[in-house]
Amino acid sequence: MGKGGENGECEKPVALYSWEEIQKHNVKTDQWLVIERKVYNISEWVRRHPGGARVIGHYAGEDATDPFRAFHPDYQFVQKFLKPLLIGELAPEEPSQDRDKNAQQIEDFRALRKTAEDMALFNGDPVFFSLYLGHILLLEVLAWFTLWYFGTGLISTMITIILLTTSQAQAGWLQHDFGHLSVFKKSSWNHVVHKFVIGHLKGASANWWNHRHFQHHAKPNIFRKDPDVNMLHVFVLGDTQPIEYGKKKLKYLPYNYQHEYFFLIGPPLLIPIYFTIQIIKTMIDRRDWVDLIWSFSYYIRYFYTFVPFYGVLGSLVFLNTIRFFESHWFVWVTQMNHIAMEIDKEKYRDWLSCQLAATCNIEQSFFNDWFSGHLNFQIEHHLFPTMPRHNYHKIAPLVKSLCSKYGVNYEEKPMLKAFKDIVTSLKKSGDLWLDAYLHK
Repeated sequence: MGKGGENGECEKPVALYSWEEIQKHNVKTDQWLVIERKVYNISEWVRRHPGGARVIGHYAGEDATDPFRAFHPDYQFVQKFLKPLLIGELAPEEPSQDRDKNAQQIEDFRALRKTAEDMALFNGDPVFFSLYLGHILLLEVLAWFTLWYFGTGLISTMITIILLTTSQAQAGWLQHDFGHLSVFKKSSWNHVVHKFVIGHLKGASANWWNHRHFQHHAKPNIFRKDPDVNMLHVFVLGDTQPIEYGKKKLKYLPYNYQHEYFFLIGPPLLIPIYFTIQIIKTMIDRRDWVDLIWSFSYYIRYFYTFVPFYGVLGSLVFLNTIRFFESHWFVWVTQMNHIAMEIDKEKYRDWLSCQLAATCNIEQSFFNDWFSGHLNFQIEHHLFPTMPRHNYHKIAPLVKSLCSKYGVNYEEKPMLKAFKDIVTSLKKSGDLWLDAYLHK
């Protein structure tokens, strides 16, 4: 029965749902999810989701409480979008967790997040990020000064390439901070500076990055949900996909040699070819004129700076040489944390288990922190994506303790071993494919 309102009218009874019913609504045109035991129908609204339709759709039919908290630093602001989508609650006899997840582990992780909030670990340090931006701009100025003062000889050109490759890589890590809303308390400020860093300093698109990268965080290393493991038949990854390809006699490429051709078509081509084409195509297809203008501002600035030194054709070659080296830096750093970990189909794990299965850390040092943009703390970053990177080392011991309590594997390794594991894992998957292709 409904409760009587102040005007004497009866309020509509709250609809109660079972997990069995909620899990039926997990297709593109019919999507429900649960946040803090409340059931929301996002089927129509999903297309207006600021983070993209796919990232929220990946949790259709599931409990999305922890990813909701992970991605949205301002809960109260987001509530106004959720309220019209509310259709009911979990029935009282239903557990808060779906699919027999460990309730105590989930509660302990949420308590850990509350501890991090109480420790003010989600507050960014403006001095840290100002200095970080300053060192990127300094590298840009030094690159121009090197050519202006020393000319365009071989040595000065090589020095300039090193300076600009470094500035581009570091700008990539900095845009990552703003994209995750981890610098300013106001999301709008993060969004504006994000467009400046990724657009004006790098010539890319903030919206393209957000829609792609948030999916990776929501469901890391899960086929059909994480775009970073969508290899378009170029590579086979993990332990199950190679066997499936082998059994089906799929041989788009000789996968037993993928650990070798990785060096030819992976790091060298990702940014100069694949990402560049995808970014421009995405901005045009989506009519994302704001990001397109920011991107053009980079190219205008770049050619205005370097055409006087190298001419138009020479500047194009110079630009792609920088992106060639940056691409190596980017690929090795971003893959060292994930590609050697579990890569498989959806297993519907809780937030902690899902992230730890797909993620490992690299040992801390000043160089590792700087070289990887603190992505050597990938575990902490995945668990708390809106946490400023300079605080990862503070929460890491608590994360380790929680993982130890529940037997969740917390893997940490030296950087060179992590690089080696990329190649080793590709070879292992390629061998699994060959065995299945020949014998199954």
